Amino acid sequence: MYINEKLQEFERYIYNKKIALIGLGVSNLPLIDYFADKGAKVTVFDKRTIDEIDKEILDKITSRCVNFSFGEHNLVNLVGFDLIFRSPTCRPDCPELKAESIRGAIITSEIEMVLELCPGKVIGVTGSDGKTTTSSLIYEILKENGFTCYLGGNIGTPLFTKLKEMKPDCFVVLELSSFQLMGMQTSPEIAVITNVSPNHLDIHKNYEEYIECKENIFKYQDEKGKVVLNYDNDVTRYFSSEANGKVRFFSSKNRLENGVIYDKGIIKSCDDGVRMHIMTIDDAISIHGMHNYENICAAIAATEGLVEPVIQSRAITKFKGVEHRLEFVRNINGVKWYNDSIGTSPTRTIAGLNSFKQKVVLIAGGYDKQLDYKCMAKPIVDHVSGLILMGATADKIEQTVQEQLKINKSELPIYRCNNLEECVNKAADVANENNVVLFSPASASFDMFKNFAERGKKFKDLVLKL
Repeated sequence: MYINEKLQEFERYIYNKKIALIGLGVSNLPLIDYFADKGAKVTVFDKRTIDEIDKEILDKITSRCVNFSFGEHNLVNLVGFDLIFRSPTCRPDCPELKAESIRGAIITSEIEMVLELCPGKVIGVTGSDGKTTTSSLIYEILKENGFTCYLGGNIGTPLFTKLKEMKPDCFVVLELSSFQLMGMQTSPEIAVITNVSPNHLDIHKNYEEYIECKENIFKYQDEKGKVVLNYDNDVTRYFSSEANGKVRFFSSKNRLENGVIYDKGIIKSCDDGVRMHIMTIDDAISIHGMHNYENICAAIAATEGLVEPVIQSRAITKFKGVEHRLEFVRNINGVKWYNDSIGTSPTRTIAGLNSFKQKVVLIAGGYDKQLDYKCMAKPIVDHVSGLILMGATADKIEQTVQEQLKINKSELPIYRCNNLEECVNKAADVANENNVVLFSPASASFDMFKNFAERGKKFKDLVLKL
């Protein structure tokens, strides 16, 4: 019977220690019970007021006799702790954390402890776009081969409390955001970076810091590590010069001598110029669009040497896609409606637009992450027959589109709405049977919704009621 000695040592260490959990999000909530059961002295911190926190969470805190500090200045009480678990949105360089670190506290996170204590092989996936689909593809490929697998990180179940059941022959697939990678000093054995483009600049100091966070996914690998990189992306191609271990590229634009490529409808694995046919992208594949073919290439490159090509192909053929990612919702009188609520950046929305041959009625706009929308202007003018805007970024998107229309000396109907329901009703009015209606906001959801998933479900509900 396998015993995780590292985990046992950690559990002995935390007995009677003062532990802080910063942020009562999905990843930290299970830790309340875990640490309370292990005899630790737990305090939870959250910037919300007590009236804004769910009753279920408050009941858990009360039942476990856990201390708490809530409100805008909650971290003023972050003093005298042995171990601090920060949430992904709590910057590791905030003054209170830095002060505790200088005093001697260990600053970590649920994800970093999974990387430290997992006895199996960890595959980490990050990127500005495509990381959820790529992570899910890798997970399905490994499962198809019969491996015991866990999917977590930015998606799935928090995995820290699953460590006890993990064994050396298992695989853990982690989707990792820039927030989770910020300050991390441990890298997975296999790392994948789908692409890098400006994102989350409302949280990061600048684009350079965002890039540095992404680099952490492979920075601490040794020579046995492996990093899978997008050859077609300038930033990720540069990362290859920083890698300590093996580099494996993927591409949809270049016929690589070494790597995994998408070439005229075929996925191929290339080694020293010798190309092996892995699979044909045809109607048997449920996920389409060049960005998804690139995700498939990345997943194949990550699992090479672990899973035979025939099994990789079989798993990909079975894969039906991920909710809120170019998800087909309904056909209404010949108009196909798609939910792409995960489209929280311009590059994601551009990828969505490029996935359709028909003209698109696009619903966009939302919370402002301080991104530049100029790159969206030409794809919108080229692909969109009607643009419906809402939210804080509506002005930015419309301005850049109007500038492109002047350059093209063309016109495009642009409509402004107050909420998602108005947007859906307007799309139903203006779309015809030659159109696709695409909900891909190119913006975050926080101005109107808790997250992109809640936003996507609302969109689907509204469409199904038409």
